[in-house]
Amino acid sequence: MSKAPSKSKTRKNGGRLKEVFDPVADAKAREKILSARVSLVLNHGFFGNLAMRLKLENGDTWCETAATDGRKFYYNTEFINAMTVGEMMFLFCHELLHAAYDHVGRTTREHNRKLANIAMDYVVNSDLIKHGLGTKINPCLYDKKYDGWSWEQVYDELRKTVKEITIDELAEMLLDEHLDGSKDGNGEGDKDGKGKGRPSLSDKDRQEIRDEIKEALLAAHAATGNAGNLPSGLKRIIGELTEPQINWKDFLNQQIQSTIKNDYTYAIPARKNFANGFSLPSMKRDEAIDVCIGIDTSGSISQKQLKEFVSEVVGIMASYDDYKIRMWCFDTHTYQHAEYDPTNGHEIHEYEAPGGGGTDFMANWEYMKANDIEPKMFIMFTDGEPFGNWGDENYCETVFIINNPHNKNIRPPFGVSAYYESVS
Repeated sequence: MSKAPSKSKTRKNGGRLKEVFDPVADAKAREKILSARVSLVLNHGFFGNLAMRLKLENGDTWCETAATDGRKFYYNTEFINAMTVGEMMFLFCHELLHAAYDHVGRTTREHNRKLANIAMDYVVNSDLIKHGLGTKINPCLYDKKYDGWSWEQVYDELRKTVKEITIDELAEMLLDEHLDGSKDGNGEGDKDGKGKGRPSLSDKDRQEIRDEIKEALLAAHAATGNAGNLPSGLKRIIGELTEPQINWKDFLNQQIQSTIKNDYTYAIPARKNFANGFSLPSMKRDEAIDVCIGIDTSGSISQKQLKEFVSEVVGIMASYDDYKIRMWCFDTHTYQHAEYDPTNGHEIHEYEAPGGGGTDFMANWEYMKANDIEPKMFIMFTDGEPFGNWGDENYCETVFIINNPHNKNIRPPFGVSAYYESVS
């Protein structure tokens, strides 16, 4: 992680709060913002399309930098007027990604708000720099290692490594103010009159804005033709909005059935053409299903979820004459190994998975290789947050069923995946 500069050197472009509206400074700032929006339309159509829908609103009385609630772009004139057009493009895209990722909406009371805001900026700035969206504003929170991370993952890492004084230093590098609908952004109301004019949103407002942002993302996608050079997080969101959603159970059923080899044989000819004096080969199905199942027991999978998952697997297997299920739990190692076939398949309902520690996905592949297990398919039930890599993509077909209520944007680098949703 890059070292935070001293407090006196951070946010050098931060603006001052003002009691009196300055029309000359405001007009200059608006011209800078409008120029940046035009440049986005010409050079980054998707972001330009999103930027054009935000209403500009002066925030000199409460905002030292910039902010958005998803409908409006709030700005401090002094902060904006110290920027180049390229930096303004960076800032605009910074606000747009916060809104698109629903960053504030994904926080809870358990999160340290200041540290959460820092994590969010690391994620957004990483996306902007990686995809060349405007000119990087210095200083800002950036570390290349966070490429592709969710803000929750960055938050968890920072919580383990930074001290309170470091958090305060890092917070000085935030490019904007993160609105949560309260007067001061922390749910504590107006302090000393400094929050005068700060927007406040009801729960209904926030939900309506989320729906509007989804519509805006779809409209931008349609207007620009394709996702193009977009951050992976945005591509995932657009994919979820444009691709039909499928129940994880139906998805799993389809994937298991795809392992069945279909072939033709004349041993049992198709009867429907007998009357025409000729015969065609009939379908011969190989109904022996061989799958391995790894249960991530790093703390995210409850016994209720496990039993629902196992019951679904049993139901699928029972549809076939022959099957073999090899199942185990894993954290940094595999354990609780069990094998099931039609003779003892009913016993799978009694399987229990004790909780574990860290998460090493490769433990599954190491176990299969060490025991000469080559299944037609490996199914992993997980929170989708490995410590290290995701596994060996070349070993066998892999299906990830992801249970992570905090992050719906996880996409494995190989295999296929679906999100677990409880039926209750």
